[in-house]
Amino acid sequence: MTLQLLHERLLAWATDGARKEELLAARRFHFDRYGEPHEEDRTYEPRLNGMLDFYLYDYRPAGGTGTTIERFIEAEGPSLSPEELAAYQDLARNVHGLFEVRKIRDGLLRLRDVFTAGDYDVTERRHVAGLDKGDVLEARLLPFQGALYFSGAFLYHPREAHKAIHAEVKRLRKAAGKGGTVDVKEFLATLSRMAFKLERYRNVRLESIYDFAAESRLPTPRPARPPGEPSAQ
Repeated sequence: MTLQLLHERLLAWATDGARKEELLAARRFHFDRYGEPHEEDRTYEPRLNGMLDFYLYDYRPAGGTGTTIERFIEAEGPSLSPEELAAYQDLARNVHGLFEVRKIRDGLLRLRDVFTAGDYDVTERRHVAGLDKGDVLEARLLPFQGALYFSGAFLYHPREAHKAIHAEVKRLRKAAGKGGTVDVKEFLATLSRMAFKLERYRNVRLESIYDFAAESRLPTPRPARPPGEPSAQ
């Protein structure tokens, strides 16, 4: 049993024709908030993976109480071995957030959640090109056999934007007050739209895009859809 095989079985169940409408609804909701990519976009693959992660681990159908993975466990539990069932239950407790890289060493990255200040040690045997201490990224951490692993959805934010991002996090936490909670999911969506604008509007200064007071002024770009491709709307 590997993490990849677990993911493939879950994805196959979740994308079966019987759940097509749920997948399309999750796709619409996610891309409406995050910005919809197309194949020629540099971040197409991680953004598509981010949508699938949202569908598998966060999405709840209208009126439903369970996420996709929770409903998978309920439906497929009797056919799973005890080890597989425990592994899927761990996956359902994944961590999605905005992280700062605190330490890098062979095979391991230490990340700090910028909202909770919690530290996470992530196993990563691949070399992550260009990743350095202090970098800020959106990621989903998947528990498996006592360790944490990255999902396939990474969204990096440029170093020139880190100061503005940390300042906005501080402002949001202060506005929430003691005991209050910040809508982290909405903040991640805002950052995603900003990163997408930076990718698309190359003639616009970074400071004008990562400007939280003016975030709504520049529309999130939507690439032209090739002829014959059905709309997600």
